[in-house]
Amino acid sequence: MTPPTPRRNPTVEPHGAGSGREQHRRRVIEAAADLLERAGRDAVTTRAVADAAGLQPPAIYRLFGDKNGLLDAVAQYGFAKFVASKKVDPDPVDLIEDLRAGWDLAVEFGLSNPALYTLMYSEPAGLESAAFRAGLEILHGRVRRLAAAGRLRVDDRIAAGIIHATGRGAVLTWLSLPEADRDPALLTALREAMVTAVTNEQPAVQGTGPAGAARALRATLPDQTALTGPEQQLLREWLDRLSQDPLDHGDQSPPPADAPKTPSPTPLTHQSPATGGIQPR
Repeated sequence: MTPPTPRRNPTVEPHGAGSGREQHRRRVIEAAADLLERAGRDAVTTRAVADAAGLQPPAIYRLFGDKNGLLDAVAQYGFAKFVASKKVDPDPVDLIEDLRAGWDLAVEFGLSNPALYTLMYSEPAGLESAAFRAGLEILHGRVRRLAAAGRLRVDDRIAAGIIHATGRGAVLTWLSLPEADRDPALLTALREAMVTAVTNEQPAVQGTGPAGAARALRATLPDQTALTGPEQQLLREWLDRLSQDPLDHGDQSPPPADAPKTPSPTPLTHQSPATGGIQPR
């Protein structure tokens, strides 16, 4: 397959202050990301990227060291782009729907940027970037809100791992399938399996055991100022033990007849990489 002709940018600022260097870096990274999405990783050569950015190939080596350095920078750019696309509600009305919406957003980003997403999770530098850590903090914020409300079924660290792993796995599995086998029901099923694995339908603090209450209290510890650091550490150790109580199964009695019903999950809609259209729900 012949790669498409890269788009040239004829205007180039002269070398000079650090701001000019950063402008060149950004131009090169965006040109490389564009080539990556349009023609695949093999098309991202130093010559093609330099041509698309309106620079000479030696500039790539001055800015990034080598091609691997450039790919690392593109991976970090991908995480920054993903974080910028996230809309965070600090006080959502429905915590479970907020969890679903966050998972959907992560999956849709991967489906809309398949080559970039694959690169993001294959380059070590991307996973060490500030943008990646910022994305994880958004995820941990959702998990802490669930725990504080008593809606978390498992340890908060395990919950974050399940949410992240199922979203990442959903995207990479989808991309590995032949287009004829890509059924949106798979994504919805994976999302609902994640929700079931990490959350309680009713707040766990209504149960008779201590685990749900311990998880809820532990989630609020970062916001407490009355305790010293060593006191918080000791309390966290106690809460860690209580939150893993194997005898605590929560309240198994049915909810009251007049209790509000949990809304049915909304099937995931996603951008089809093949058609660019929205698939039916």
